[in-house]
Amino acid sequence: MKLLRNLLIIIFGNFLYAAGVVFFILPSGLITGGTTGIALSVNYFSGLPVSYFVFGFNLIMFLLGLFILGRSFALTTLVSTFCFPFALGLLQKIVGEFIVTNDIFLCTLFGGLCIGTSIALVIRVGASTGGMDIPPLILNKYLHIPVSITLYVADCIILALQAIFGEKEKVLYGIVLVLTYTIVLDKLLMFGTNKMQLKVVSSKVELIKEAIISEIDRGVTLFHGQTGYLEKETDILLSVVSNRELYKVEKLIHKIDEDAFVMISRVSEVRGRGFSEGKKYITKKTE
Repeated sequence: MKLLRNLLIIIFGNFLYAAGVVFFILPSGLITGGTTGIALSVNYFSGLPVSYFVFGFNLIMFLLGLFILGRSFALTTLVSTFCFPFALGLLQKIVGEFIVTNDIFLCTLFGGLCIGTSIALVIRVGASTGGMDIPPLILNKYLHIPVSITLYVADCIILALQAIFGEKEKVLYGIVLVLTYTIVLDKLLMFGTNKMQLKVVSSKVELIKEAIISEIDRGVTLFHGQTGYLEKETDILLSVVSNRELYKVEKLIHKIDEDAFVMISRVSEVRGRGFSEGKKYITKKTE
């Protein structure tokens, strides 16, 4: 069931990407990065349909990834390699000359939302969109060049290539488009993984610990420390909670100890029981 769910998400992500291109990028003449950006340039100079070029390019990149990065990587890109160009060609035939909007700003905004959301969906299930994602991974493997740097450089080159035949205003909108889907991608990749970390110094740390475990149903860890001024032995409580639980935990702590010293910081991702995995309750042994 999990495999089927992931497969459906990958297919939906590729159709969403294709919808963003068909409904907003192509009608408005916007420029963009990645494989689609190269396809738009080839289409302008040779007339080759975008879907044909995308299929051929993705197939070549897939084979390159298969031989250089291995079979396990290739399996994660297999669906996207064939699904995206198929979805692109299918939607172009269905839509025909239909135009959603002539407003270039709306096309930039919604095109960026569609592309950013689609890539995030595919990446979050452990897959790859293929195409221009593969060369940066190969360079990273052999030359240890950061993937993000290679992607930014590649997108700049692709945008510059399209700037040759594109209108100046649309070139600027194209840059905004790339920035939009990059921001959307970053936000969605982190969506739901941000948590709040609390560190509590209190003379009533045992009561606070029991309250968090019983009332909030979150785990805690105790560190043994010493106060700096009075040099008294003390325990420091560490716990990680969701954003929604933060207010409740703070209220609970200060209800037990008004003078509790609480430090709160945001952590970008948490892995383990109770977060990325289901909770597991262990019966405490008593003597």
